[in-house]
Amino acid sequence: MLDAGGGCAAKYAADRLEELLAGFAPAASADLLVGLSPADDAAVYRLDDERALVFTTDFFPPMVDDPALFGAIAAANALNDIFAMGARPMLALSIAAFPEELPLETVRAVFDAAAAKVTEAGAILAGGHTIRDNEPKYGLAVLGTVHPEGIWRKSEARPGDAVLLTKPLGTGLVLTAAHKQAAGEEEVAAAVASMTDLNAKAAETLRSFEPSAVTDVTGFGLFGHAHEMAERSDVKIVLDGQSLPALPGALAAARRGLKTGGDQRNRDYVRGSLNLDGLSDDLATLAFDPQTSGGLLVTLPAEKTAVLTAAFQGAGLFLALIGRVEEGTGVEVEP
Repeated sequence: MLDAGGGCAAKYAADRLEELLAGFAPAASADLLVGLSPADDAAVYRLDDERALVFTTDFFPPMVDDPALFGAIAAANALNDIFAMGARPMLALSIAAFPEELPLETVRAVFDAAAAKVTEAGAILAGGHTIRDNEPKYGLAVLGTVHPEGIWRKSEARPGDAVLLTKPLGTGLVLTAAHKQAAGEEEVAAAVASMTDLNAKAAETLRSFEPSAVTDVTGFGLFGHAHEMAERSDVKIVLDGQSLPALPGALAAARRGLKTGGDQRNRDYVRGSLNLDGLSDDLATLAFDPQTSGGLLVTLPAEKTAVLTAAFQGAGLFLALIGRVEEGTGVEVEP
C-alpha cells in the first residue's frame, strides 16, 4: 500500500515556476513550434511539413493508496497532455522513484496499470528510469505526433468563443474528504473514474471542430488554467459560476471547509487578475481545487457549441458550457 497525499496538488507553485523560468529560453530553432515562449502543455518540434513531435513529462507522489490505481492515474495524467495539444501518443517511458523496502509486487502493480493505460491510449510503454527514493513517485515521459497545422495551443482563445469543460471538477476535494473519512464510496469511485479516464475520446470528438484554444485542467485548478489561457491569448475569459460542474461530494467537502495543499498556491497565482465578486466560497474552492488528470478546457466559436454538444452527447461524453471569451484581460466569474 502507498501513502496517499500527492497527485497534481504536489505541483510546484505556478508563480514560483514562472519566476524560475523567467529569462530561460531553448536554443532558437524555426522547427521548435511550441517551447517556452509561451509555454504550453507540451513541447512541439516540426519534423517536416506533415509531422511534428509532441513531447511532455509528468510525475507525482501517490494520491491514492492502491498501487494499481496510482499507476493508472499517473499514466492518464501524463498522456492527457498529449491529447491537450491535439496530438496522438506513440511512445512512453516510465519515470519512477520508490523506496527499496517497498514490496516488489506493489511496484509491479504500478507499472502494470500504467502500461495498460498507455496501451489503451494507443501507445507503447517502452522502458524508463527508476531510482531509490523515500517518497514514491511515478509518471511518464510521452512522445506523440501531430500535423504542424493541427496543434492546439492554450494561447489562441478569441473574443466570441464559448468556453467548455470536458470533465467535472473536484478530484482534490473528494480525495481530501476521503482521507478524513468524510466521503462515501460512490463519491470516491466517481473521482477515481474521472482521474483514470483518458481525454482521448474527448479530443477525437473535438478535433473536427477546430477549437481555438485547448489546455487540460490539472494542478493549477480551473481558475489557474483559465488565467493562463486568458493571459497568453490577450483576452478576458468570463466564467459562469453556476455552470461549474462538480464531482459528487466535491461541493459538500468545500462547504466543510476542506481544501488541498495546492488551494492557497492557486489563489496566490491569480491574485490581481481574477474577479470573484459575489461568488460563493464553496464554488471558489471548487475552481481553485488542483485537479489530477482533469478535463480539457476548450474555447471555440460560439456558433459551433450546439453541434459540438450534440456530438459529445452522441459519443456518451461529458461536456459543460461554462463561459465565454471577450475583449479585455483576466478572468471574471459571474456568480
